[in-house]
Amino acid sequence: MSRELKRNSDGNTYSASQAQARYQQRREACHRPHKLDDPVLHEQVKRLFLQQHWSPEQIQHRLRHEGAAHAISYATIYRGIYAGRFNDPDWVKSGKQRLRHRGKKRRSKGEPTNDNFPVGHELSERPAEAQARARIGDWEADTVAGVVGGAVLVTLTDRKSRFLRCARVEKKTAEHVNAAMIALLEGQIVHSITPDRGKEFARHAMVAEALGVKIYFPPPYQPWQRGTNENTNGLLREYCPKH
Repeated sequence: MSRELKRNSDGNTYSASQAQARYQQRREACHRPHKLDDPVLHEQVKRLFLQQHWSPEQIQHRLRHEGAAHAISYATIYRGIYAGRFNDPDWVKSGKQRLRHRGKKRRSKGEPTNDNFPVGHELSERPAEAQARARIGDWEADTVAGVVGGAVLVTLTDRKSRFLRCARVEKKTAEHVNAAMIALLEGQIVHSITPDRGKEFARHAMVAEALGVKIYFPPPYQPWQRGTNENTNGLLREYCPKH
């Protein structure tokens, strides 16, 4: 009690409301300043996020690559987005609503599927260089759907460089997808290909033979093990929305 009176009294008077206000001021002063309180960094992140449509992960790596005065983690950017730090009255959507969300429906473990087929190589067999993104030429493959039953985009993303090659095919069949993959990768450096277990990749042996490469498949229902391609597809979807 005596310490409280000594800290928060004005002469011989004590006010509970003033004492609470002083406590709040001292508490705020003892906290480390939030990175996004820096006006220059805040404006830089806001511009990349709202105007350039970059993801928090992209912003983090770009600022680090450019040697920005203040590095910032993607987790801090996400917290800022959810706290409303990037909401702008000139934008219809809030910062949170402008985050990209993957549009694929995820199957629950054990949910029946008709996409099971023999695979030549499991993802666990993929060379260490490919796992570590240590070289150019290890590709992740996927398809990005349009309207139901219509054309799709076949996407191939290099794991190290994140370089994307894609082509439109009229139908999501193994024949159409195989032809596109072979055409996209002919003349490229190709050490390995990692698609998901979608039935459009069921005839993968044709691609392996045509390109002289091994194809590695992740376990069922685990497409996130091809994170490079999944994230790239999210970027592609932002600029090529489903119609």
